[in-house]
Amino acid sequence: MLTIGELASYAGVTVRAVRHYHAKGLLPEPERDRSGYRRYDAGAVIELIKIRTLAEAGVPLARVRELLRADEEEFAAAIADIDRRLRAEIRERQRHRERIARLAAGDSLALPAEVVEFLDRLRALGVDERIVRIERDGWIPLAAHSPERVPEWMARKREQVADQQLIELYRTLGQALDRADDDARLVELADKLAGYLTRMADERGEDYVGDIDVDPPFARLMDTLAFDTVPPARRLMELLRERGWTGWTKLERVDPQGCGQSPAPGGHPA
Repeated sequence: MLTIGELASYAGVTVRAVRHYHAKGLLPEPERDRSGYRRYDAGAVIELIKIRTLAEAGVPLARVRELLRADEEEFAAAIADIDRRLRAEIRERQRHRERIARLAAGDSLALPAEVVEFLDRLRALGVDERIVRIERDGWIPLAAHSPERVPEWMARKREQVADQQLIELYRTLGQALDRADDDARLVELADKLAGYLTRMADERGEDYVGDIDVDPPFARLMDTLAFDTVPPARRLMELLRERGWTGWTKLERVDPQGCGQSPAPGGHPA
């Protein structure tokens, strides 16, 4: 026969927990012996272990009481339900662990792996981090808006960054971000960029240049995000529009004679 302290020790709980289970009616409380102690048998150890195991699994004590009184079939069915719930919780916690782990990875928290690889490729090619940031900030809503299109778009992006001329334009664009609006080198870059876009459109088709197929309101939203990230890019986009191209997110040809005094949102070199 065991004292309450010994019972608690064998079952892996505290004496306080044993008394709590007594109070809740989960574990019968034996009468005191002649010495004034309550004595517990092996059956009490088994019951207490059941109570502890169910409670640790998140089963409410009221339900624990029902299960202790259930027959074998009902008890087995209940345990199967608990097991399914625990498995679901484990899967959810695993997803949380993966998200937490991805916090340390920066871009990968909100972007598909192929986009992260593309951004890393731009960095490896020496593209200014501000340009990379514009790309990243644009791909976050784009991937969320049309995740099924990302593999297709990324395949084309990987093809485009293999073009050394495009990479040089990316690098020059990064340098241009430090220029004043009236800097002649900004005008020179706009000339080069417009020439490149025109050549690519003539050789590969305008769909190849304007490869991001999204609704105009969404494209305008992404353009705004880009300009908020790097405000100097707006002037470059105005110059580009004067040379027949518009749109940062979705590049399109326009009539340079009809651009007027209110330039549309700008464009990027990819």
